[in-house]
Amino acid sequence: MDSSSTPKPKLLDQLRLNALVFLYREVLQLPFGQLEPFVRAKRPEHLPVVLTKAEVRSLLVFMSGVPKMIAVLMYGSWLRLLECLSLRVKDLDFERMEIRLRRGKGGTDRVTMLPSASKADLLEQLRRARVLHQKDLTEGAGRVALPDAIARKYPNAPREWGWQLVFPASSRYFDREANIERRHHIHETVIQKAVRNAARRAGITKHVTCHSLRHSFATHLLESGYDIRTIQELLGHRHVTTTQIYTHVLNRNRLGVVSPADIT
Repeated sequence: MDSSSTPKPKLLDQLRLNALVFLYREVLQLPFGQLEPFVRAKRPEHLPVVLTKAEVRSLLVFMSGVPKMIAVLMYGSWLRLLECLSLRVKDLDFERMEIRLRRGKGGTDRVTMLPSASKADLLEQLRRARVLHQKDLTEGAGRVALPDAIARKYPNAPREWGWQLVFPASSRYFDREANIERRHHIHETVIQKAVRNAARRAGITKHVTCHSLRHSFATHLLESGYDIRTIQELLGHRHVTTTQIYTHVLNRNRLGVVSPADIT
C-alpha cells in the first residue's frame, strides 16, 4: 500500500475507537464507560441554498409542463421532490385547497396547502392522467403499486382512480413480482435536470437544486413574519431545531454591523 492510500493518524484513531465500541456493545455486550480523552468530531453546519423571490420567478419562466408544475408545488407547498412525484389523486383536496402527504419522510402523514396558482394546471394534469389510466385499463393494465398491505386488504384499490399517481410516467414497466404491467411516476431525474437547466438559462449562479425551492419558501415565510412553529409543521420537521436553520439564512447580518467599506 502506498503512502497516498494510508489512512491519516486521526482517521486511524477514529477507526480504532469505532471498532472498540462495536466490540463492547455488539459482541461482549458490556458498557464501554466514559471516554474523557476523546473529542468527537462535529458535523459541519451548511446553510441551505436559498433563492430570492425574483430568482424563483425567473427560474419558473424557463420551465414548462409537468416539471414547472412540480417546481411550483415544491416552492408553494413545501414538498420534497419524491413527495410531489408520489402524490395520488385522493391526496389532492381542491375544496379545502389542501394536500395530504401520506408516509412522508420519517413515515409520518401531514397536511399542507395547495397553492391557488397550481389549481388549474393540476386539474388539467388529472384529466390527462385519467385518460392514460383508462387506456391502461383497456389494455389489461392500470394496476398501480400500493404501499404496505393495502392491495391485499382492498383488492380493487390498485385499479381505482383515487389511488392512481398524479404524475404517471409516459411508459409502463413489467413488475416481475406481481407478474403484471404497471405505470410508475415520472423519474426524479427529469425534474432535477429541468431545474438545473432553468437555473442556467435564468443566469442564476447559485447551486440550485429541487430542494432549494423548499428552502426558499421556508425562508420567505419567515421574512413575511410567519411563526417558526407553523413553518415546522408545514415542512414536516420533527424538531424545531431543524427549522431554525432558516433563521440563520434570514439574519445573516443580525448584529446590525456596518462594514467599514460602506462607511463614507
